[in-house]
Amino acid sequence: MSLPNSQITPATTPQEDPTEVGLGLSAMDERYVNRELSWLSFNERVLQEAESSSVPLLERINFLAIFSSNLDEFFRVRVASLRSLLRLRRKKRRKKGLDPTELLREIQAVTVAQQERFGQIFRDDILPGLQDAGIHLIGEEGADAEHRAIMEAYFVEHVAEHLEPMILGLEDTPPFLKDHTSYLVAELQPGPGIGMGTAGPELGIVEVPSPPLPRFLSTPGPGKTRNIVFLDDVIRLNLHLVFPERSVAGAYAIKLSRDADLYLDDEFDTGLRQAIKKSLGKRATGAPIRFLYDMRSPQAMLTRLSSCFELGEGDLIEGGRYHNLNDLAGLPVGDLPELEYGPLDPLPHPTLEGGPSSLDLIRAKDRLLHFPYQSYSYVVRLLKEAAADPDVDAIWISLYRVSRDSEVVKALIEAAENEKEVMAFVEVQARFDEELNLEWAERMELAGIRVIHGTREIKVHAKLCLIRRREGDASRLYALLATGNFNEKTARVYADHALMTADPRLTEEVRRVFRLLCGEDVQPDFEHLLVAPHHLRDRFNALIDAETEAARQGRPSGITAKMNSLQDRGIIDRLYDASAAGVPVRLIIRGICCLRPGVEGLSDSIEATSIVDRFLEHSRMFLFHADGAEKMYLSSADWMTRNLNRRVEVAFPIYDQDVFDELRHVLDLQCADNTKARIIDEHQRNRFVQEIEGATVRSQFDTYRYLRELLADNPGS
Repeated sequence: MSLPNSQITPATTPQEDPTEVGLGLSAMDERYVNRELSWLSFNERVLQEAESSSVPLLERINFLAIFSSNLDEFFRVRVASLRSLLRLRRKKRRKKGLDPTELLREIQAVTVAQQERFGQIFRDDILPGLQDAGIHLIGEEGADAEHRAIMEAYFVEHVAEHLEPMILGLEDTPPFLKDHTSYLVAELQPGPGIGMGTAGPELGIVEVPSPPLPRFLSTPGPGKTRNIVFLDDVIRLNLHLVFPERSVAGAYAIKLSRDADLYLDDEFDTGLRQAIKKSLGKRATGAPIRFLYDMRSPQAMLTRLSSCFELGEGDLIEGGRYHNLNDLAGLPVGDLPELEYGPLDPLPHPTLEGGPSSLDLIRAKDRLLHFPYQSYSYVVRLLKEAAADPDVDAIWISLYRVSRDSEVVKALIEAAENEKEVMAFVEVQARFDEELNLEWAERMELAGIRVIHGTREIKVHAKLCLIRRREGDASRLYALLATGNFNEKTARVYADHALMTADPRLTEEVRRVFRLLCGEDVQPDFEHLLVAPHHLRDRFNALIDAETEAARQGRPSGITAKMNSLQDRGIIDRLYDASAAGVPVRLIIRGICCLRPGVEGLSDSIEATSIVDRFLEHSRMFLFHADGAEKMYLSSADWMTRNLNRRVEVAFPIYDQDVFDELRHVLDLQCADNTKARIIDEHQRNRFVQEIEGATVRSQFDTYRYLRELLADNPGS
């Protein structure tokens, strides 16, 4: 079932917005950082972690993998959006202020420089570090006779059956190159009795079949050492078996990234679920966006490939010997705990561990969970208890991204099997999770769960759960409001918060949100929750304006905001106005920041930092001075135009004083971080905050210590 269009509609018509695709309005560019370049600055912060000698070696490798994965998605989504604008006529692009040509050149220059830095880190730091640990990455050129025999045997037994080699001739239709797949292009010289054509060597193309095969071949070496070979090199070494009638002069890696947008606008004649299914099949054949090649490839080869695949100059990006280096996250190094961060096992919650049922504890008092510092099992336990409780008669939940083996969804299915009313709003437009969400939606429907989807125009991004329980002659509502997804897997690495509450001020309004999602005819009036697309923007505007007015009148003021991204120009302009009035503004932004902090006459009183560390900072927290009666909101929403205008989002206030104090302490630690915090300045230079002697703060580790102290202070834990 899809959400009726009449109930929740975008705050603005979803037309092409220059700020959404990263283009600036030229007369105003000095006020804002370009969105795409700011994102690249964030990915540089990931690269800084890979570069840092203070980070354990295997964690540095993982940051390289994250950097590579991030960059792939950036090209498949963001650059694809920019490249789609090139299909407009030049005159029309300029008239609309949507010409991305210069920006694409700058993106290419930045990404090439970052990839060179990536290669230098890998060669100069990672490989020697692995060798010191007894791990040797061996290429086909460095393999001795024993290694070559192992590689050839593995090729014959496991690899050859997966290969479908192609020879590229002048008149042949070019083979289709899959998205996000690494290939080897071999220069082939004719064998005995075969003359070479006038066009030079033939080109042989073979896919590196990972998956289904592992990307690496790992074999034991002398003593406790281990030898690791890229699957690419196993194939390189055995190309004489792939092309037996030719001589292989050299082999070079290529990879084509394709546009990952689903383009649902052409599917209005079908339901959303069917449109998604139909479009998923097209993603693999999307328009070419980036042709990554080994920088050592002969120019003649590149020229032929460009002609064959009809690539333009802007399509070709220099790369290294290997592509798809997100696979480094699975490097089979064995058990080397000394090269990883020490364990930070999830802590028990001080008051939710043991004792009566979760619902009874929540009825007595609001409870706050911090992930990944505390166990996500409390969320699963709450749902399982609700599924089994004979007095619980209904559960409503919004699902954006769930794990592949989701215990959350299994608990919902269990509740439905126990004849409870269960409604799940499943967002089938969550990018790259569409297929999994569709699978879960169908499984839930088979179990009797009422499944609802959104519309093409608006996504439901809020993270809400509501449980109704009969207690005496009445019913009581219990709510779980979160900054992150109902996903027990990502909760191990994403830093998020979740509030469990029976406060009727909040639970009644959460019920109203679900009624809206179900298409019921209710007014979108909320006193306590801030809900997009209805009035989340207006409420945030009012909160910022109140601080601005207080500063103008000489009263104390202040704004502290933590989020993933700050891009919306309306919010940025209000923050600039607040700065002009003298409001101290403190921003903690993990990713995109289009605001220019600390610019004289524009943003003098605004400071911004970004924390990149062991866990992914994912929570959104907003604190306003409010004449000394501080107001704090948590949310799933960033200050981005899409979140404020074209998504269902919820920001929820913190009323319980103990919960408020906990969150305030965590936020203060983030503001004080001088170990993993980088300064976001007007030029996005990513300088580290300078450590003050005797006052080292590393917010993630200090948050863990703080929560462990709370646990120790609670005698009932």
